[in-house]
Amino acid sequence: MEIAVDDDVKKLIMSEGCDYRVCTSCTGPALVPITVKRPKESDIKVPIGKNTLYISLIQARYIRRVTLDMVYNSDEIDSCYAFR
Repeated sequence: MEIAVDDDVKKLIMSEGCDYRVCTSCTGPALVPITVKRPKESDIKVPIGKNTLYISLIQARYIRRVTLDMVYNSDEIDSCYAFR
């Protein structure tokens, strides 16, 4: 199962200097820092520079690329039950 990661996403992760996770949100796949949604043992781990991109096994079934439009709007995090 090969999932491509766009260069813009790699740049974001490296510039932020923290790990990110693709998880399920109320609106579909969401790319968030692991401070918002912690990784699970079952996640796929993709090294990005000195950081890691974790991809939910659930989302990995449906996505083929991680794109910048998956970055979840921080203003909406509190309104989605998945991040509570």
